[in-house]
Amino acid sequence: MQRLAAIDICIVLLYLIGLLIAGYLLGKKQKTDKDYFLGGRKLKWPMVGISMVMSDIGALEIVGIAGLAYTSGLSMANYDWIGCIPAMIVAAFIFIPFYWRSGVFTIPEYLGRRYNQTVRSLVAVFWGLFMIANLGIFLWTSAKTLNILVGWPIYASILATAFVIGFYTFAGGLRAVVFTDTIQYFVLLLGSVIIIILAFIKVGGISGLVSTVEEIGGPSRKEFFHLVLPADTPHPLSWSAVLFGLAFVLSPAYWIGNQAIVQRNLGTPSERDAKKSVLFGSFLKLSIPFLVVVPGLVGFALFPNLAKGDDVYPTMLRELLPPGLAGLVFAGFLAALMSSADSYLNSASTLWTMDIYKQYIKPDASGEHLFKVGKSLTLLFIIMAVLLAPMTNRFPGVFSLFITLLSIIQGPIFALLLLGMLWKRANGQGAVAGLIFGVTTSSTLFWIKNGIFKTEDPALYVAWWSFTTALLTTIIVSLLTRPKPAESLKGLVYTTKA
Repeated sequence: MQRLAAIDICIVLLYLIGLLIAGYLLGKKQKTDKDYFLGGRKLKWPMVGISMVMSDIGALEIVGIAGLAYTSGLSMANYDWIGCIPAMIVAAFIFIPFYWRSGVFTIPEYLGRRYNQTVRSLVAVFWGLFMIANLGIFLWTSAKTLNILVGWPIYASILATAFVIGFYTFAGGLRAVVFTDTIQYFVLLLGSVIIIILAFIKVGGISGLVSTVEEIGGPSRKEFFHLVLPADTPHPLSWSAVLFGLAFVLSPAYWIGNQAIVQRNLGTPSERDAKKSVLFGSFLKLSIPFLVVVPGLVGFALFPNLAKGDDVYPTMLRELLPPGLAGLVFAGFLAALMSSADSYLNSASTLWTMDIYKQYIKPDASGEHLFKVGKSLTLLFIIMAVLLAPMTNRFPGVFSLFITLLSIIQGPIFALLLLGMLWKRANGQGAVAGLIFGVTTSSTLFWIKNGIFKTEDPALYVAWWSFTTALLTTIIVSLLTRPKPAESLKGLVYTTKA
């Protein structure tokens, strides 16, 4: 292992062994689907709030956001301050309590009750495929980082990371995910603070950072320290893209409609605990840009000639840390690498077990049987992710790839959730038409994006237009077809009681 002293290697190995033991111990008494997928509905709200944040700031955000901050500047902080906190507050008071009261395991399950089983199946397939693809992205991101930082071969790194994540998620289910995420948050926090302090010392503080960027950046860096960018900029985070695509669509869609995020809220013992978990997570989100955006800004001043922005964070880890600290910070980085992957792995297993297997293959399956199926699917999906991981290298940046995949499906699904909860007249025919037409719109816009959008990365604009298309299509088709009986909507629409 290059550049790591013996003490660093010991710290990293002890950390990984600890995760494996924790997953095994937490899974020993699990026997049913509720135990495995919802932690027996006994998860503590502070741990759930931390786990939500860790799932969101995994490898993609640490590597990807820092990489985009390296190339684009401070505006990347919008992904957290605008793209998370407002939507999390809305989710805490309206949507999450609604999910919890309904007693569902998954978001597609709610949509199936609200609309019909076709909608449930389509959404489960879309989300299931998205999560498996993202597992591959997570593994590739971790492998690239390990290759830069310690010199491990990329494919060996993929297998090693997949083994650790797969083992404790397979053994412990959602309870292991939440428990390990909580530990990993504090390890990551300490590691990030250390590397930021060392980086600022080397660059000469804030004034040294600004002067260095101005000196080496040239005209292309005139907006490097701007949080709000003009609408006509080619940058993907212009104010119009942030407002319409991020704040109005992708942000609430992510925190309200993402199974990997919402699932842990459903595992709390009460509706009040579910609310508190999201609000606590939104409070923690205030500090995240300092942990993931600032390293990208300082990294540009220190290492301005990197081939890809995604290399900045692992390069800083490798070049700035002395022996002893390197192992601790590296363990924190491993925490970020694994925190998103374990959540998506567990949630993908939940979706395919509850919304596909139980619905179409064995409707009368017992909780014990579904528990075994879920564990088997966890193993299958981690193997699929290993095979898909190398395909990530074909794209310019991991976070851009993640947002692109997300924007294809999130807008239309959010339109269905919004109408389903707030408008009694929305029906199954309208939802199916809206979902299909919305996903078709987003896919088509990405296919013909040249000449339509000023930016080369139009994911936020695509999210807005696919959401708008799905919303209008669902409304029109619903008005032209028969409404659902009022008695079938009890407890499923915000204005009705169960």
